[in-house]
Amino acid sequence: MTTEQRRNLYAFRDYVRKTLDPTHILGYMAPWFRDDEVQCIQAEKNNKGPMEAATLFLKFLLELQEEGWFQGFLDALSHAGYSGLYEAIENWDFQKIEKLEDYRSLLKRLQPEFKTRINPTEILPEISVCLINQECEEIRQVSFNKGMMAGAEKMVECLLRSDKENWPKTLKLALEKEDNRFSELWIVEKGAEDAEIKDLEDDNMETSNIQIFYREDLEYQNLSQNSCPPSEVSLTDLNSRFKPRNYQLELALPAKKGKNTIICAPTGCGKTFVSILICEHHLEKFSHGQKGKVVFFANQIPVYEQQKSVFSKYFERLGYRVTGISGATAENVLVEQIIENNDIIFLTPQILVNNLRNGTIPSLSVFTLMIFDECHNTSKQHPYNMIMFNYLDQKLGGSLDPLPQVIGMTASVGVGDAKNTDEAVDHICKLCASLDVSVIATVRENLEELEQIVYKPPKFFRKVESRTSDQFKFIISQLMRETESLAKSIHGDLGKLFQIQNREFGTQKYEQWIVTVQKACMVFQMPDKDEESRICKALFLYTSHLRKYNDALIISEHARMKDALDYLKDFFSNVRAAGFDEIEQHLTWRFEEKLQELESVSMDPSKENPKLEDLCFILQEEYHLNPETRTILFVKTRALVDALKKWIEGNSKLSFLKPGILTGRCRTNQDIGMTLPAQKCILDAFRTSGDNNILIATSVADEGIDIAQCNLVILYEYVGNVIKMIQTRGRGRARGSKCFLLTSNADVIEKEKMNIYKEQMMTESILSLQTWDEAVFKEKILHIQVREKFIRDSQEKAKPVLDKENKKLLCGKCKALACYTADVRVIEDSHYTVVGDAFKKCFVSKPHPKPKKFGSFEKRAKIFCAREDCSHDWGIHVKYRTFEIPVIKIESFVVEDVATGAQRLYPKWKDFHFEKIPFDAAEMSKGLGLNLQLQVIGEFE
Repeated sequence: MTTEQRRNLYAFRDYVRKTLDPTHILGYMAPWFRDDEVQCIQAEKNNKGPMEAATLFLKFLLELQEEGWFQGFLDALSHAGYSGLYEAIENWDFQKIEKLEDYRSLLKRLQPEFKTRINPTEILPEISVCLINQECEEIRQVSFNKGMMAGAEKMVECLLRSDKENWPKTLKLALEKEDNRFSELWIVEKGAEDAEIKDLEDDNMETSNIQIFYREDLEYQNLSQNSCPPSEVSLTDLNSRFKPRNYQLELALPAKKGKNTIICAPTGCGKTFVSILICEHHLEKFSHGQKGKVVFFANQIPVYEQQKSVFSKYFERLGYRVTGISGATAENVLVEQIIENNDIIFLTPQILVNNLRNGTIPSLSVFTLMIFDECHNTSKQHPYNMIMFNYLDQKLGGSLDPLPQVIGMTASVGVGDAKNTDEAVDHICKLCASLDVSVIATVRENLEELEQIVYKPPKFFRKVESRTSDQFKFIISQLMRETESLAKSIHGDLGKLFQIQNREFGTQKYEQWIVTVQKACMVFQMPDKDEESRICKALFLYTSHLRKYNDALIISEHARMKDALDYLKDFFSNVRAAGFDEIEQHLTWRFEEKLQELESVSMDPSKENPKLEDLCFILQEEYHLNPETRTILFVKTRALVDALKKWIEGNSKLSFLKPGILTGRCRTNQDIGMTLPAQKCILDAFRTSGDNNILIATSVADEGIDIAQCNLVILYEYVGNVIKMIQTRGRGRARGSKCFLLTSNADVIEKEKMNIYKEQMMTESILSLQTWDEAVFKEKILHIQVREKFIRDSQEKAKPVLDKENKKLLCGKCKALACYTADVRVIEDSHYTVVGDAFKKCFVSKPHPKPKKFGSFEKRAKIFCAREDCSHDWGIHVKYRTFEIPVIKIESFVVEDVATGAQRLYPKWKDFHFEKIPFDAAEMSKGLGLNLQLQVIGEFE
């Protein structure tokens, strides 16, 4: 090992200390370390942790004099799986590891939320590639021996040391795959507003933003619109069963005539098969030499997967090619090739938004038919609307390129905030304008046939009383107020976060406030970063406890106090089994101080919840009238699902019930959350066997789950907008079915009655629009489109004022002068050039470990600040056309105002609004002489 290598390893020791757990490589370092040194390192880890152990390891390592030990150290890193650290030390380039620091800081802040929301064993298979094998085993063992919260804490510890540059995004994908709500807090830079083509330096040039759009209820999932799960539909079933009913033919007719159409029909009537009818007719109409291309959009991954399965089984037997791209797979495929080589493409809509934006897909003219599932979402900034903005810009801009036919499908177009039929008509017209639709297809001629398939059960309202006194709520509210006071006392600037109007414990509004506080905490800054980290971690701990108390009050309000108390006891048991720091010890002590009193109150039979007594009466009555009754009981939260299941199982009056549960895949704690196979298993048991005769469900069962045997629907404090109401009521499909709304809140009943009125208003408005002359309707739609485009264009952000003053670009590490902005030129609108001989003296280059070609650029080497005591990574060296040029990144530099000396950092070129002079090739041959060196500061934006 040379003196330079020894010096470099010492200089970069902090990176090694933060990343390496030396006990994972000691087995490979046996030839170099004595047994007593190995034991000292292991003892240091056990007593003080991995970082102190790594410090001792480096001390012993740098004292070694034997030949070959440096390569032995690199080999040990490689064998143990420290690929990122290995690459950083081999090239003496720690920029990739350094870029992880912001994510590490974010994860430290979010640690209290992480350990209460994450089941580590669920996401471990997805993120294991970012961890060492021994770490994965440690996480499993801790989870098994000490509980999931302790396991989650161990996972955080391991992720904070991960040297894999993609671990933040891998974690994001794992959370989204499991629909875990922690993903709302785990923000990886990939939002639609920040979507841009990456640097040449980035090896993964194909990028895809993933956006998840939540409904009013975050647990909404759509499993199927058909009488059996699409994933189980065989080709024989399709051949024999796909005989369209008359009402399905009626719904498909306008679209088959080539008209842009919204198909508005009840849940469970088979809209998926209507879309197959339309798609098949569309593809068959093209003459020889021409070719149709269909894109089907679905918001939810389960819907995307299942619709794709149905279409594949139907169309592939006819010789058509069917495929799909979702956020989870987009980075591994070339989107333009997938679209080019297939006839029917299923997409989550953000995929197309991204590829239209970056130019991978030049325009929507590559498609001949677009189908939007749940098209009522086409509003505001939803990806559906972003796609249609592109479509309408092409239409209204006078483009001669053909536009695809548009089909929308929904159970309800809704009426928005309309107070009367005229306003409802305007709302529906606006949706039609957004989708460029000229026809709303509903069943009119074959209503009788439709009503035989989709039964509309009557709805009954039951108003019940709440508890007259609630000592349980009084005690928990007192604990919450004390916890709020502790949180406010952490730092003086935090008090304003706790100032909201009408904040009421035990409500959804309080839950939303907690989320607001946690997001504010994420961007809280202080000069002292250690103090900043301490404050943020503490605030997350306090708000996590407040969330659990809030959940418990909701459970107590709608179920038994005992269930709410059990929920809190489980939580604090997990807290004790995990890290249990000083704040958690104090909060646990305060809870346990009140525990005996809470136990006494929760066991008092006189404090039984009146709502449960009324629910018990309804169930007894209905099952007495019909012992074969099958019930779906809708509730707001998964915690309430669990509580009501325990109540039914423990109630001797309801011994005839066999409850099953159906919840969303989104996990907010260690115990609750169902995989898609588990959901299907529960549904199959409910449909086909006597294992369950009552299903307690969240809104996962709102849409698309066809349970024809269900004849009783109970909405337990459960109400939403008119769209949700129609879909929920559609679940009661059996003849003679009933629907009950059970609530202690008169406002809930009034809201549901308002929804019924809005449904009637929507139906009347659609019938009214269907009487309009088609030319008049198209004119109305065009008027709305022109007006909305004018508003949209006028609201576009004004271009920033360019700063024409000359600026210095200084090395971001040593502050050495690199160049002036007056020397910068722009290549191909997105790559930045510096002309002049001076700049080439400012950097040195080394061969790049992963040379690649990107467009007009061929990546060949890496470049660094030329100062020996700096060597800051400035970028790479490429061949551009006939020129050998360095490519460097703005984030590697500090921009200094020449006049004032003020300095700023810019993360992206798009944020730096200086006067950009276009590159002129003639400039090289004319005024700059033979020795001119072209320098490019490049970044794909």
